[in-house]
Amino acid sequence: NPQIIRVQSPDGVKRITATKRETVATFLKKVAKEFGFRNNGFSVYTNRNRTGEITASQNKSLNLLKIKHGDMLFLYPSSPAGPSSETMDTSVSQGLRPVGAPQVVEDEIDQYLIKQDGKIYRNRDQQLCRHGPLGKCVHCVPLEPFDEDYLNHLEPPVKHMSFHAYIRKLTGGADKGKFVALENISCKIKSGCEGHPPWPEGICTKCQPSAITLNRQKYRHVDNIMFENHTIADRFLDFWRKTGNQHLGYLYGRYTEHKDIPLGIRAEVAAIYEPPQIGTQNSLEILEDPKAEVVDEIAAKLGLRKVGWIFTDLVSEDTRKGTVRYSRNKDTYYLSAEECITAGNFQNQQPNICRLSPDGHFGSKFVTVVATGGPDNQVHFEGYQVSNQCMALVRDECLLPCRDAPELGYAKESSSEQYVPDVFYKDIDKFGNEITQLARPLPVEYLIIDITTTFPKDPVYTFSISQNPFAIENRDVLGETQDFHSLATYLSQNTSSVFLDVVSDFHLLLFLVTNEVMPLRDSISLLLEAVRTKNEELAQTWKKSEQWATIEQLCSTVGVQISGLQEYGAMGGSTHAASAAMWACQHCTFMNQPGTDHCEMCSLPRT
Repeated sequence: NPQIIRVQSPDGVKRITATKRETVATFLKKVAKEFGFRNNGFSVYTNRNRTGEITASQNKSLNLLKIKHGDMLFLYPSSPAGPSSETMDTSVSQGLRPVGAPQVVEDEIDQYLIKQDGKIYRNRDQQLCRHGPLGKCVHCVPLEPFDEDYLNHLEPPVKHMSFHAYIRKLTGGADKGKFVALENISCKIKSGCEGHPPWPEGICTKCQPSAITLNRQKYRHVDNIMFENHTIADRFLDFWRKTGNQHLGYLYGRYTEHKDIPLGIRAEVAAIYEPPQIGTQNSLEILEDPKAEVVDEIAAKLGLRKVGWIFTDLVSEDTRKGTVRYSRNKDTYYLSAEECITAGNFQNQQPNICRLSPDGHFGSKFVTVVATGGPDNQVHFEGYQVSNQCMALVRDECLLPCRDAPELGYAKESSSEQYVPDVFYKDIDKFGNEITQLARPLPVEYLIIDITTTFPKDPVYTFSISQNPFAIENRDVLGETQDFHSLATYLSQNTSSVFLDVVSDFHLLLFLVTNEVMPLRDSISLLLEAVRTKNEELAQTWKKSEQWATIEQLCSTVGVQISGLQEYGAMGGSTHAASAAMWACQHCTFMNQPGTDHCEMCSLPRT
């Protein structure tokens, strides 16, 4: 009599018709034909854990293997040549991509956290647990990483679960997240609707974007921000200390695991790049940066990436005590609407790659840090992100700041040029009832997610620290310029005899790549690899190159008396070698050929 054998694969369950006396080889050929495999492209097991493999045999029948009507067998592809390269792992960590989602490569930290267990293990409670040491009960069973009661009882309490804990919550059902899709919010009219004239003449329910009700986001993409050491922040604050003007910079670092929160992510800051800008005591204007692409490229070769931005909002209160005004609090605002819009714009530029989104990205790991006065009137660093809802409103140009109230935003109204969906938020009226308000205006606290910002007990140094560090870029207003004179001064004052320590300075490396006299963009890869891996031998190899010898010659022409030149190779040559090098005119900075006494450009004598 014919019997039905069920075979489960990553693509689903199929039923194969067979007989008791049918050979195993014949049965496996039917399985291969049904699933579209070649003969050797898969393996079939009697157990889900890949034990009891059924091998092709002309001498054995299904009855001999005790395979009977209604049994379930398990098929696993043995190579990507099959119809699916997914493995049939039932663990939550594997998570299936939603239908139609593009294949994307997630960040390294995301790939690492996907493979982690993430559960919160608890010890046996001596008072409540009534079982033996090997048993488990409700008082000691491991908790899921998204357990809100556990997060609320941490010190300090955690209001937002980590993003990967949120994913575990979504994929924790019986389907293991097979149908989970993280949809990005859209505030624009869907294109391609042909049943009516385009906006503003017509609109329908198919192309009209849904109204948005702002809710507190339950998760955050980054759970902690950590500066590697105090020197990074102090050098950034020096600009405000010397000028009184506000300042802005981009944070470069890496994403690592934050072990204080289940499946948490930490943004570690290794350096701050300061772009061209105009700052006053109460405003900041970011200018176009022609070097932005090069900076990102150099940072990537150093193992770093742009993880956020930082700006100051500091007003001195008592110069004798060194205190600053405490201006950002619950009675005023934490981030202004304009700052939220700027943060949302930056986050849209740096999307978070996500396999569960049909678009291939969802949210952002880009963080915002504000250096401002704290309750003790000292400088505090406060970290934030804006919600995914805010990112969508900013991306589709639906959110505006209020001129007279920095704590309020304003949802735009629809016009003939743009349709804007209704935006609502929930509030409590004077009678204690929950009411829904139109977001005109909108309190921006509905858009903000706070992130703890810390400094480690044991400082970490990706780059070396010098008592006389190299000048920071774009600080001409302070009289601090990056040129070969400042480079020669830096080399003359650096007391380290290790060449790797001398060149392990983020701002120095950027100058070597971006200077207009002799840019080293195409020949500095070996030095960047030496700094990234802290390999002194590689650094010494690069030091012997023609590029460094030319840099030394350029430094020798600026008139700085440098001691210990023998430590840096060609700069330790004789006076004749220095005079034989190209020299820069002190008046017009033109590089002149060796042996000339007057500048070829301005005709002024060499000084």
